[in-house]
Amino acid sequence: MASNVEAPEPWYLALLGFAEHFRTSSPPKIRLCVHCLQAVFQFEPPQRIEARTHLQLGSVLYHHTKNIELAKDHLEKAWYIAQQVPQFEDVKFEAASILSEIFCQQNLVDSAKPLLRKAIQISQQTPYWHCRLLFQLAQLHTLEKDLVSACDLLGVGAEYARVVGSEYTRALFTLSKGMLMLMEKKLSEVHPLLTLCGTIVENWQGNPIQKESLRVFFLILQVTHYLDAGQVKSVKPCLKQLQQCIQTISTLHDDEILPNNPADLFHWLPKEHMCVLVYLVTVMHSMQAGYLEKAQKYTDKALMQLEKLKMLDSSPILSTFQVILLEHIIMCRLVTGHKATALQEISQVCQLCQQSPRLFTNHAAQLHTLLGLYCISVNCMDNAEAQFTTALQLTSHQELWTFIVTNLASVYIREGNRHQEFSQFKHSK
Repeated sequence: MASNVEAPEPWYLALLGFAEHFRTSSPPKIRLCVHCLQAVFQFEPPQRIEARTHLQLGSVLYHHTKNIELAKDHLEKAWYIAQQVPQFEDVKFEAASILSEIFCQQNLVDSAKPLLRKAIQISQQTPYWHCRLLFQLAQLHTLEKDLVSACDLLGVGAEYARVVGSEYTRALFTLSKGMLMLMEKKLSEVHPLLTLCGTIVENWQGNPIQKESLRVFFLILQVTHYLDAGQVKSVKPCLKQLQQCIQTISTLHDDEILPNNPADLFHWLPKEHMCVLVYLVTVMHSMQAGYLEKAQKYTDKALMQLEKLKMLDSSPILSTFQVILLEHIIMCRLVTGHKATALQEISQVCQLCQQSPRLFTNHAAQLHTLLGLYCISVNCMDNAEAQFTTALQLTSHQELWTFIVTNLASVYIREGNRHQEFSQFKHSK
């Protein structure tokens, strides 16, 4: 704490200590923690303590209770008060960050965007928060499928990181931009960006785990780029490097030494998540190359790892990985004639999607497509048609649309006398 700031009062330290004790108890005693923090306001504390206490209350209520409105109220007060206090960046920007998360959770995106923009505007002298808020706003635009705005923000972040001397975070911004360009299928623009990323990653000298994680991110994008372009044979060298990187990372110990540059305080993914992701792209490659046994072997390994991770980690990305793996293995089962197993795994996908509205929105079309393929495999053509028709209504993805239409056309051909419906696709999309 700066020398010109008075030392905290004993009553404040006592209440804070009790609050932390209750929060970290097993099980946590959140009600008592909240009472201790609320008691701080009875002493009419100075603005610094008032703002920080509102932030602590908002964070505890948001992460440990369902009282989101009260959490939002405290965070709004923290954000407002902290802006009036000089050199109080951590409280100010953490309040803005969590508050924007709540707005997004409540589908109040139009409230989250201006809040994040203002926080970004006034955080330029605080490299860590400026970069973090840029990532957060870019993620918000990505969730809204506004990939152009997201790419623009990531470009701004990459340039800012370069200016503040953080080549590591510049690489993270640039790789993230490359990922979004792959999502947009801008394959011609991705190639020079990946070349730049490769140069940045190889030239950066720093924490070994951070360097290897950048290499994994870069190689994941390269593998995806080749698979999107249908260049299955070109994937093998990258995939081999990727597997070597994961082996290297698994032997490295996490160093707790903080980097000198605050803009470097980021991690892409935990190494356990990276391991699952490498399994996933290996499965994707095996499916495209026709190595179905290999695809099944790596899917089994990945799903076992996911089950272990999900017992300790509630990160939504693990469910996303699980759904994508199951989607691939279901197609594999149907090709190899394991129809009952495929149906069980389709049921698992349904259960996972029911637990997350966002997951269901992103995978509903794929789910109906898989059900349609299963119906074809058991010769239920009316049901297959219904599933494919629903899937068409739910997707705007060109490749998936083409896949669905091709299978629906095969249903019409098998049923016979469906020339009129079949001809409609010639004039669609």
